[in-house]
Amino acid sequence: MAKQRMNRNGRGLFLGLILGAILGFVVGRFTGNPTLSIIVGAVVVGLLMYRVNPGDRH
Repeated sequence: MAKQRMNRNGRGLFLGLILGAILGFVVGRFTGNPTLSIIVGAVVVGLLMYRVNPGDRH
């Protein structure tokens, strides 16, 4: 039985960080604290894109 490699996507992580920061900024403008929302949004969306969008299998 062959051991499977963990299949992750660094580009998905980077794209998720950027999209999460933008989304966090927009949400933060309405809630009153854009800095904290940028950080939380970048982390959450970055981790989701890293986990959900695995990329190519090698």
